[in-house]
Amino acid sequence: MRQHFTLLIFGIILAFSSCRTDFDTITSSGDLKFSKDTVYLDTVFKNIGSSTYQLKVYNQSKKDISIPIVQFKKGLNSKYRMTVDGMLGNNGKIFQNVTLLAKDSLYIFIETTADITDANPDDFLYTDQIQFDSGANLQEVALVTLIQDAVFLYPNQNPDGTKEKIKIDGKDVDGFYLSENDPINGNELLFTNEKPYVIYGYAGVPENKTITFEAGARIHFHANSGLYVGKNASLEINGKTSTTNKLENEVIFEGDRLESLYSDIPGQWKSVIFEKGSANHSINHLTLKNAIVGLDFRSSLNPISIKNTQVYNCVEYGILAQNEQITGENIVINRAGIASLSCIYGGNYSFAHCTFNNNWSGSSPFAVNLSNSLAGATPETNPLTQATFNNCIIYGSATNELNLDKNAKATFVYQFNNCLLKFSNSTTNPNYQFKTDTEHYTNIILNENPKFYNASENKFNIDKTSAAFAKGNQAYIITTDILGITRTSPPDLGAYQNQDFPK
Repeated sequence: MRQHFTLLIFGIILAFSSCRTDFDTITSSGDLKFSKDTVYLDTVFKNIGSSTYQLKVYNQSKKDISIPIVQFKKGLNSKYRMTVDGMLGNNGKIFQNVTLLAKDSLYIFIETTADITDANPDDFLYTDQIQFDSGANLQEVALVTLIQDAVFLYPNQNPDGTKEKIKIDGKDVDGFYLSENDPINGNELLFTNEKPYVIYGYAGVPENKTITFEAGARIHFHANSGLYVGKNASLEINGKTSTTNKLENEVIFEGDRLESLYSDIPGQWKSVIFEKGSANHSINHLTLKNAIVGLDFRSSLNPISIKNTQVYNCVEYGILAQNEQITGENIVINRAGIASLSCIYGGNYSFAHCTFNNNWSGSSPFAVNLSNSLAGATPETNPLTQATFNNCIIYGSATNELNLDKNAKATFVYQFNNCLLKFSNSTTNPNYQFKTDTEHYTNIILNENPKFYNASENKFNIDKTSAAFAKGNQAYIITTDILGITRTSPPDLGAYQNQDFPK
């Protein structure tokens, strides 16, 4: 009994001693500290919401404080919105009597959705400030966002409220056909460099029409969107060599999130689909990134030219070609979940001075995959009449970066001349006898490091220490590299002429 009484007294003493007497707060005196004095929200397109950005607010005093008001300087008219420690306040704009405990901090999360008309017409910046308190205790944190104007292309709304559809692979998908005489946009089949374009859904090229992209055009695809080049339709990408790191003359296909966080995230949009029977495609100086399938060719049965083109960070394939005729020069592909380049179900292919790399994590992806069959197709096999790789680099992070899927029921013709290949596993498979099979392999550099400048950042330049330096055959030379630099003799392998890397 005595023990119980002692425990009871001890419990009461402990309860009283642990009770705080300072639940009351004092008004903030203007001594708040902030994780940054300006929050820069990355560039956004007009009326497309930004990512969420964080600001931390610190109370370094020994007293619990109350901040009488936290608000945007523009008040309820601000195009910014925020939450303060999870609270929504008045429409995410105004918060009153915000408590911040001693030696503690609170989180503010900020977003914006603004129109180009909201921005300063001189620099297209939209700005505001978060105000903490007022009068003599006023403290402010600046907010800055660059608003970019654009041409928006999207499916129309049907009278019943559904979206316009086009048919791809036998299915109705959100999409629309581009018009030469659109009442708002004019000729939608001509993409200029005057403004960026943002595409929602699949933009379709009508039969017997040509879509053209001028040098410097910027095309941004929303999630689940893409480009569909239909039967008897054509695509022309007329990019040119750029002279600065801004790639001012390159045609660029990417997602519509401009924040740096999204610059290298795969799968932000779907694909450029070239339907069976589409024709006369010409691609020069295209940079495509962050799709599911980059360029998806489906037996156009007409010659295709791809030059000076880069494809990066695709969930499945960088370039997928099914029974196609492709001539490729100065192509660079990196990071694809299945294969950077996959030429399946036969066809006719010739590649010179290309860099096919695959740094996708995992051991199964390939840099190059060749096949003369397709499961479920009728017939199941098609002849691969030619697959020639001259002065190329085929490399990556996996053990083997080349896959030859040969079906004996159809022709399978392939040849690698003066190429650097990564294939580390020894094998008795007759398809991979790189040193003794002179019919298919000539002057192969096997498993040596090309020493790319920075493959993780898609920089595949080489210098004179590379195993690819001066190992090319003059007979296969493309006179200028992907940057327009004149190649020397003997030429380097891959898409880049060697340069000294910056120190």
